Amino acid sequence: MMILQAETKIKIKEYLKKSTLASIDSFDDETLIFEAGLLDSMGLLFLIEFIKEEFGVETIDNELLIENFESINKIAAFIESKL
Repeated sequence: MMILQAETKIKIKEYLKKSTLASIDSFDDETLIFEAGLLDSMGLLFLIEFIKEEFGVETIDNELLIENFESINKIAAFIESKL
């Protein structure tokens, strides 16, 4: 069953809100997560673990590219491409 991308984005946004203590209004689906300081490299590892647990998506080493995780839109597209 495919998860709707909108639902995926909501789950990612909720995760980021909890894990960064950021106000939900302080970032949107296009915000560059690392440039905005929402996550660092350690935060990325936790995000990858969340993606594995929440969506059943394994991230392999050659997928650990900033392009795959730089915004909510990019993360959602990455998850969708793996489902």
